[in-house]
Amino acid sequence: MNATPGVTHSTIHWPAFPGPFREEMRLAAWTMINGELPAVFLRERHPTWRSRQAPKALYQTINTWCRLAVWLTGRGITTLSACTTQVLGEYRRHVRDSGAARITVHSMLSSLTRLWVFDQTSGRPSGIACPPWEREGVDDYLPPATPGGENATEAIAEQTMGPLLVWAIRTVEEFSDDILTAWAEHNRLRATAAANIATPASRTALRAFMDRIDAGQLPIPTTRWLGRTTVAGAYVAALTGASLNQVYNATRDHGWRQAALERPGPCPLRVPVTGQLGGIPWREAVDYTEAGFLMRQLGTACFIVIVYLTGMRPGEVAGLRSGCCPDPQPDSTGRTGRHLITSIVYKTARDEDGNHRSEGEIRDVPWVAIAPVVNAIRVLERMVPPGQLLFDHHAHDLRGTRAGTGSLTVHSLGVRMEDFITWANREAAARRLAYEVIPPDPHGRIGTERFRRSLAWHIARRPGDLVALAIQYGHLRTSVSTGYAARSRDGIHDLLDVETARATIDTVADLNAALEGGTGISGPAARRAITAAATAPQYTGTVITARQARQILANPQLAVHDNPHALLMCVYKRDKALCHRGLQDTPSLDHCVPACANIARTDQHATDLRLRATALDQQAGHVPGPLCERLRDNAIRLRDLANTHQRTRTTLQDSTA
Repeated sequence: MNATPGVTHSTIHWPAFPGPFREEMRLAAWTMINGELPAVFLRERHPTWRSRQAPKALYQTINTWCRLAVWLTGRGITTLSACTTQVLGEYRRHVRDSGAARITVHSMLSSLTRLWVFDQTSGRPSGIACPPWEREGVDDYLPPATPGGENATEAIAEQTMGPLLVWAIRTVEEFSDDILTAWAEHNRLRATAAANIATPASRTALRAFMDRIDAGQLPIPTTRWLGRTTVAGAYVAALTGASLNQVYNATRDHGWRQAALERPGPCPLRVPVTGQLGGIPWREAVDYTEAGFLMRQLGTACFIVIVYLTGMRPGEVAGLRSGCCPDPQPDSTGRTGRHLITSIVYKTARDEDGNHRSEGEIRDVPWVAIAPVVNAIRVLERMVPPGQLLFDHHAHDLRGTRAGTGSLTVHSLGVRMEDFITWANREAAARRLAYEVIPPDPHGRIGTERFRRSLAWHIARRPGDLVALAIQYGHLRTSVSTGYAARSRDGIHDLLDVETARATIDTVADLNAALEGGTGISGPAARRAITAAATAPQYTGTVITARQARQILANPQLAVHDNPHALLMCVYKRDKALCHRGLQDTPSLDHCVPACANIARTDQHATDLRLRATALDQQAGHVPGPLCERLRDNAIRLRDLANTHQRTRTTLQDSTA
C-alpha cells in the first residue's frame, strides 16, 4: 500500500486486539482500507479531512481502535454496541488526561470518528454510538495547545553540527575514492576466492604462504565472525589462489585457528590511499575486513551533507534517484547555471480528490544544490546502478538482511547517524585530534528530523566558530532565499524567516541589556542601534510565528545584525549599504566594507579587536618577512579601530543626559 521509498512498512497485529472486539474491528478496518468516507460526511468537515488516509495514517488509526478496545475490556465492555455516547465521552477524558499533546488527542478522537463512520457503512454494523464531539464540537474535548511542528524542534547545537558537517564533507570529498576503490577490491577478492579451484599448485602456494608467516611468527590475517576472531579464509584464498575448502582444511590441520587468537593480524588491501587527515594519509592501507563498514559510513556522510545543506525532508532525500542532479549546460552566452535537484515530494502529494499519494509526485520547483551536495550525489551515483534510488537498500544494506525494493528507512538512517558520530570520534581519538571530536548534542540524539530547523538556525545566525562554514551558510541563504521562484518551498522559507527573526530579536535584546549595563557604542550607526535596542522589551518571551517573523523582518528599525567575523554590528539601511550597493533587503555580512555608514561597535567588539591584534602579532613572529609585515600592519589597523571606538564611544546614559 505504501510506495514511499524511505518508510518502514507497518503490519497490523490483530492478536493484540482483545478477542471480543477483534472481528468487529477487523471488519471496520477492511471497510476503511477498501472504501472511503461518504461525500455527505466530508461536506461538513474541515478541509484537512480526506476520504482516504495515507498508509501510515491508516495504521495509526487502527492502533487507536486497539487502545479503545483494551480500555473497554478493562471496564467490562465486550462489544462495540455497548460503546455508547456516554462511554466515548469518558474515554475522551481518559485520553485528554493522559498527558498527550493537543494534536495527538485530536488525531485519536478523529480516528474514533472514522470507526463510527466505517462501522455504519460496513456490511455488518456493530452499532457503536456517535461520538459526543461530533455534536458538540471537538475543541472542548482537547487539552490546551502546545508548540509543535518543526519550529518546536530543537536545532542541533552549533558545537555539534559544525564538526559533524566537517566530518561528513571530509568523508565524501577526501575519503570516498579510497573507500569505493577498497570496496571494489574487496568484492573482487571475494569473487576470486569463490571461483578458485583446488589444484596441487594452489595447495603448494597456500602452504608456502602459511610457512612464511609461521617461520617469522607474523600476525595471521583474521576477521571477526559471529563475535569471535577467526582466519580470514576468503582473503587468504584470494591471495594464494587456493580454494576456500583448501584454506579451511589447511588452517584446521596446521593449528591456525588457535594461532589466530594469539597472533591476530590485518588484511590490507593492495590499493593506493590518497585521502588525508591532519596532513597525513588517513590510512596506511584500507583493511579487507573494514571495507563494508566504511561503505556504510560513506553512505551516511552523503545523507548528512544532502539533508542538511538542501533543507529537504529526510523522506524526500531517501527518494532521490541516480540522475536527479545533472550538470547544468551553458546557455547561449556561455554562462553555466546552478545545479538543480529534481526530487519526489511525498508529504504533500495529493490526488484530484485531495487524498494522499504515497508514491509522491515530482516537485514543481527543484532544489538548488551547492558544491558539497553535488559531490555527495556523485558519490552515491557510483554506489548504485543508473536510475536507481541513491539510498537503495540493496546497495547500502551490505549484509543483505532485508528483502524487497525501496531505500533505507528514515529510522535506519537515524541509527546510522549515531554510528557515524561514534566512528568519526574514534578516528579523531586515534590520531589525537581533540579539536575534531564531535561533542554530544545537549538535546540528545541527532536523528534525522532536526536538520531542517538546524539549517535555518545556522543560516540565520551563521555562528562564528568556523569561518568556512559561515561562508557556506551565506551561499545557502542565497540559494534558499533567492534561488527559488516560489516561496512555498515546503516550509523551509518559513523556518528560515522564523530563525532569522529570532536571531534579530536576540541580537537586539543582547544589545539592549549591554547598553543598560553601561556598555559604550560607537560608529556612524550607533544612534540607530540604540533606537533599535529600545524596542527589545516588547518582544521578550514572545513565541514567534511565521507571520510575526515576516513582520519583524519587514521592520527597518529592527535590522540589526551582529557580525563576529568582522567584529562589528551592522545596523542595516539599504541606501547606505556598501556591501552590495543597495540591491538587497538584507546585508552581505561576508562583504563588510570598513567605511560603511551602517557600522556600529560596542565595547565588546573593541576588546575582541585588541585580542585579535595580539594574536596576529604572535603569529607574525613565526612567519617570513613579507607575511610578517602584513600581519603586523593588520594588527595595527585593528588597534586603531579599537582606539577610535574608545575615543568616540557613547553610552545610553550619555544619550539621555
